[in-house]
Amino acid sequence: MGHGPPLPAPAITFREVDPPMATFSAGQQIHRAVPPQRRALESAGADTPRIGHETARGRHVPPVAPSGEHVREETVGGSPAADGDTFRPAEAGETPRERHPSVFVLDRHGAPLQPCHPARARKILGKGRAVVARHTPFVIRLKDRTIAESTVEGVELGIDPGSRHTGIAVFTATGGERRGRFAVRLDHRGAQIRRKLQQKSDFRRGRRTRNLRYRAPRHDNRARREGWLAPSLRHRVDTTVAWVDRLARWAPVTAVHVESVAFDTHAISSGGPLEGAEYQHGTLHGTEVREYLRTKWKRACGYCGATGAPLNVDHVRPTSRGGSDRVSNLVLACVPCNQEKTNRPVEEFARAKTRAARILAQAKVPLRDAAAVNATRWALRRALEARLPTHGASGGRTRWNRIRNHLPKTHTLDALAVGELGAVTETVNRVLIAGCTGRGTHARTRSDAYGFPRLRLPRRKRFFGFMTGDLVRACVPDGKNAGTHTGRVAVRASGSFAVRTQSGLFTARHTRFRLLQRADGYAYQATSEGRPGYLVPRP
Repeated sequence: MGHGPPLPAPAITFREVDPPMATFSAGQQIHRAVPPQRRALESAGADTPRIGHETARGRHVPPVAPSGEHVREETVGGSPAADGDTFRPAEAGETPRERHPSVFVLDRHGAPLQPCHPARARKILGKGRAVVARHTPFVIRLKDRTIAESTVEGVELGIDPGSRHTGIAVFTATGGERRGRFAVRLDHRGAQIRRKLQQKSDFRRGRRTRNLRYRAPRHDNRARREGWLAPSLRHRVDTTVAWVDRLARWAPVTAVHVESVAFDTHAISSGGPLEGAEYQHGTLHGTEVREYLRTKWKRACGYCGATGAPLNVDHVRPTSRGGSDRVSNLVLACVPCNQEKTNRPVEEFARAKTRAARILAQAKVPLRDAAAVNATRWALRRALEARLPTHGASGGRTRWNRIRNHLPKTHTLDALAVGELGAVTETVNRVLIAGCTGRGTHARTRSDAYGFPRLRLPRRKRFFGFMTGDLVRACVPDGKNAGTHTGRVAVRASGSFAVRTQSGLFTARHTRFRLLQRADGYAYQATSEGRPGYLVPRP
């Protein structure tokens, strides 16, 4: 439920109760016709003559004719037929329909209930029967309902782990049919941790060559425990598991499906099949190299950048001119570029002359990301199995599920397609991006380019009730920054705070700010699938 007690319910206006992940306008039709629905999650009746026993507890919901009025977002059985009167199972190969991300719902004691549609959450908040428990992701807490009085079907999680990004999908699964309810893309900061540790190591090595007090090295008397991971790798596991724990607090998670990504770096780097008892040629021979090249070149032609076309594996330096079969000499090329290049080096290929240096550099990028995924996959699997029932799946099955359900290539849709499934019938149209930012630093000074301290920081982290990283909303009545601004705040002892919003950075007095959510170590954005993100909080 976030940090601290739940915030009081705001004055009910159209925009204030609008969850941050949903965007509506007053004159826009926001709901499709839906067939007869299950019993709603509310307890006491709050019905109107137009919608009958929609919220009454323990009453039978009579079948109603399909119309533009909203009852509940769930449907019984498969996807509704065209006439709306009968149901049929969704077939694989159909394009899934998009919907708004669900809102997480808690009972009066904080136990997770079934997520609901944003329109349902607005109605409950408007009637004063719930309070906002968390701003991002949007979570509400009912005041008059417990889990014992509710029917909770449960949701499942799909995880697509990666070196830089991890996709997490929340969905309902009935008879092999999956319906997306929420999606999170977790952006790791393992590369930043690695740079900081390298800088720290350089500083320590430099002390031995400077005229400083000598301190004997301590690495000889240190032992690493079994299962030890480097801090940059441990971070990837810990943040993924932390988000699984969070989602399990906000939604009734019953199972986790995780993709067991594995790139055989030895086989990839060798440039050919390994002989003897090490490897046997099988049906997947060469698959890892091709899949790794797709990831490395972002599924685009390395010469012209074309996407969506058939791609071949080409040699940057042709084998007829001394080139090898190592992965550092391979590139993806579309058919026209591959035929036109023939056996010429990339420096002589007209289409790639201006990109020759970049192509050569990209081809020699090390297998660092693949090694990071390999090193963390079993640690992640063991950590998840200690919490929830966990099912593993291969990357090949995920790709097959995604292609036959006509889903584009994204981290969150890969997470939705992990494991065994019949069909994906619904996906969410917005994805929450959670970027790991950390919780500050222990350093009490800022140094200049030469390493000398130029600014001393206060020991206190909180000023006027705010702390750097808090999610706030500022109302500025006049001036060049007039309007309502929402974003993450950077506090100062002087009381003049800086806020970074979608439109940029501006400063204002602390009296203009209202706290929405305490800092939790993440910066949030929202995006549509395949589009750049924008800041989640909007005025």
